[in-house]
Amino acid sequence: MTDRFAGRGIGLDLGSKRIGVALCDSNGTLATPYETVQRSGSVDTDHRRLARLIEEVDAAFVVVGVPYSLRDGAVASAAHDVLDEVDKFRGHLPEGCLLHLQDERLTSVTAEQRLTEMGIRGRRRRQLVDQIAAAVILQTWLDGDHNPDR
Repeated sequence: MTDRFAGRGIGLDLGSKRIGVALCDSNGTLATPYETVQRSGSVDTDHRRLARLIEEVDAAFVVVGVPYSLRDGAVASAAHDVLDEVDKFRGHLPEGCLLHLQDERLTSVTAEQRLTEMGIRGRRRRQLVDQIAAAVILQTWLDGDHNPDR
């Protein structure tokens, strides 16, 4: 096992109103929905909140979903916005915490399908969709070639 999986990982789905957060176990095996952070109106405040969360759960790495273009995988407007935010967020990461990017195309669709299968509707659904999307982002990264145990 490499240092990349020496601690918990956090997955983030950076939305304009909410940030979905997911966690994985210290072995990098399973991502689970964790919480939804409501945007405060200040990106700096949001980043400080996420940094505290990273420290609270002792995360060794963070995986952020990037919404590349569905058509051709290009860096479109939404992806530029996320990448700009990620650049700002790097300054808030605790020392030694690694940051990775993951293609998040169709993660919200997958999250919506899972909620439909579970029969979850209304306000609870809006809260969970971001967490589940973050879990899909993190799990996709964990299942990729990045994990030495796969």
